[in-house]
Amino acid sequence: MTLKQIRNNKTVRFLSNRYVLILIVFLIWMTFFDENSFLIDREFNKEINKLETDKNFYQTEINADKKKIEKLEDPEQLDKYAREEYNMKKENEDIYIIEYDTIQ
Repeated sequence: MTLKQIRNNKTVRFLSNRYVLILIVFLIWMTFFDENSFLIDREFNKEINKLETDKNFYQTEINADKKKIEKLEDPEQLDKYAREEYNMKKENEDIYIIEYDTIQ
């Protein structure tokens, strides 16, 4: 193929058009090098999704803690919780822990 035949090829003529070249350079620039490139945008979207799942997790934890706080406003429930979780006792009270041996 000679140079003249290559120049007359339809794809070469299309790709050598200055507007097409500018468009190709622009697309490459916007995809890889720009401050708001496609790659950076994709990373930000991943981070946003992660933060939204964290937010949902903490919202459910907050709701569970609110229910527990409402339950502990009752003095009897607070006393029961303190005894079970923190092994607390009242004054003048003795606690005996009985452990059973299990035979396996």
